[in-house]
Amino acid sequence: QVQLVESGGGAVQAGGSLRLSCAASGNIFSINAMGWYRQAPGKQRELVAAIINGGSTDYADSVKGRFTISRDNAKNTMYLQMNNLKSEDTAVYYCYAALDRNYWGQGTQVTISS
Repeated sequence: QVQLVESGGGAVQAGGSLRLSCAASGNIFSINAMGWYRQAPGKQRELVAAIINGGSTDYADSVKGRFTISRDNAKNTMYLQMNNLKSEDTAVYYCYAALDRNYWGQGTQVTISS
């Protein structure tokens, strides 16, 4: 099992930046991949970005060029740097870790005002 704790959400104006953090603890050596999903009101949860062991990354088309996912293995922490934020980025952001199954953080609210 792993435990995931997110931080860094908040409210900013369009065009601003935020950095989300996801601290992992527990059986971290069994993590195959980590990433971020988001869920806006009335919408399905969608994959935002993922990073797998070895460093390969993947992004949703809607965030390419604006968001950057990274992982600091020494700190057992994953980050999502979000730049040039838009109102449509408003959502609850969840980090996950893939092991035998997906484990989820509690979510952090990101609100972008235009």
